[in-house]
Amino acid sequence: AGLEVIDVPGASGTIDTNYQGKVDAALRSLQSRDFVYLHIEAPDEAGHEGEIDLKVRAIELFDEKVVGPVLQGLEESGEDWRVLLMPDHATPIAIKTHSSDPVPFTIAGSGIQPDGVERFDELAAQRGGYVMVQATALVGMMKR
Repeated sequence: AGLEVIDVPGASGTIDTNYQGKVDAALRSLQSRDFVYLHIEAPDEAGHEGEIDLKVRAIELFDEKVVGPVLQGLEESGEDWRVLLMPDHATPIAIKTHSSDPVPFTIAGSGIQPDGVERFDELAAQRGGYVMVQATALVGMMKR
């Protein structure tokens, strides 16, 4: 896809990754690029381990240390922006491996109208305005 890999010291696929370094690198990259893909592996790895408490904690850390700071940085940039937040696949605790189950996603930013969903989970996503979307259509939904 022609994306440049950004080396972030302390970045790992575990719950103790350098969240701040990843966020800082992503926001810095957006100063000269139109697109950044930021990947956090910890919730997936916790699913593979079958540890519900670890998976919940990984998701909480993602929300606290990535989603909040990224959204704040985008708001402070003064630029138009859009963000797509989603897992790349489901990794249910019960089976400890990837599944083909639908995953929730959210799109936010300039020109995006909220659909009234207030939580980010599989059940809330079924009540949202998008319900089920083919993955190939998501990038098109990001265009302005």
